[in-house]
Amino acid sequence: MATIIKARPEMDASEWEARVHLAAAYRLVAHYKWDDLIFTHLSARVPGPEHHFLINPYNLLFNEITASSLVKIDVEGQPVGPASSPVNPAGFTIHSAIHMARDDAMAVMHLHTPHGQAVSAMSFGLLPHTQTSMIAGHDVAYHDYEGIATDLDERGRLVADLGDKNAMILRNHGTLTVGDSVGACFLRLYFLERACEAQVMMLSAGRENLNTPPQGVEGKVAQQSNPKGMGALATQLAWPALLRKADQLDRTFRE
Repeated sequence: MATIIKARPEMDASEWEARVHLAAAYRLVAHYKWDDLIFTHLSARVPGPEHHFLINPYNLLFNEITASSLVKIDVEGQPVGPASSPVNPAGFTIHSAIHMARDDAMAVMHLHTPHGQAVSAMSFGLLPHTQTSMIAGHDVAYHDYEGIATDLDERGRLVADLGDKNAMILRNHGTLTVGDSVGACFLRLYFLERACEAQVMMLSAGRENLNTPPQGVEGKVAQQSNPKGMGALATQLAWPALLRKADQLDRTFRE
């Protein structure tokens, strides 16, 4: 069973719960070695009408993130309440664009893993040659590289390219996922990253030697792994298990 999340008396219970879940995601990203020092970002919307969201302080490694250390900012990137640490402007640009445009974007996660970057640099993108890539690939959009994402004008193009998809390969840059919960977002990220890792490994055999799945099976897998079903899988099964794993690794993320 999942560990009960106890609210801090000085904070709204829903905000504290969001903080604990997001801090767990940071620790799990570090555990799977997906982090990039301090230079990528996971964010979560604070429940409520204010359009505030949580993001990592720019001076902490992912394995140092705690629920209380996360910085609450508004859509202009300004801290809400006291904040002892700055946030990364590029993180604000990418994450705020999606949080503002998508009501279902309760969480947004963006990585720079070597495998994700490698696939992002491939002109053909994610290939449908593994079950994992078929699970992830039907829900993936692409966005062309425009430089380090500090230009607020890029937000509109990011949102337009994402459309109604829940994952994106930022070409020549990395990977990104969206979810209506931290758990759903993380599970999508897991499948996308695993698909990229498998693709880099299988291409070592040469693309001409790959086995192409039978016609129609890619569409079948897309139906079997639809966003609603994947969200339920994450919320009911995978994320509770991952929270237990985060607790086993180091419970200080709850502080």
